[in-house]
Amino acid sequence: MDSGFNKQRRGLLKSGYKLVAAAALAALLTVGGSASAFAQEAAQSAPKKKEVMHTYVIERNIPGAGSFSKEKLREISQKSNGVLKEMGPDIKWVDSYVTGDKVYCIYRAKNEDLIREHAKRGGFPADRISEVDTMISPATGK
Repeated sequence: MDSGFNKQRRGLLKSGYKLVAAAALAALLTVGGSASAFAQEAAQSAPKKKEVMHTYVIERNIPGAGSFSKEKLREISQKSNGVLKEMGPDIKWVDSYVTGDKVYCIYRAKNEDLIREHAKRGGFPADRISEVDTMISPATGK
């Protein structure tokens, strides 16, 4: 036998369940919409994959380079820096080593064509361009 009290209680429980279900559904829709917007925003603001920068050794035949004055070397460096600035971030000069009649330069660039373009614009020879496959150092032997 169901008392009136039990019937009323069951009715309230059913109403309560409906209210909880409606609230949960509303929360899921809100969170789902927010999550969707968040995911969309994250995808749009995610950094784009950078292209790989390769390392190159450039051999430049420059007769007498080893006896150039500091001023002459500064002028060459300034010219190179100016061209690099014009070319943008896809090419970077790392170091150069000056010997008797040659200069060996280390560059980082997205491709070899950028190395050739830099040499052309700067009026520098680029007699041999070699991409570095692997680097070793004294630490490699430890």
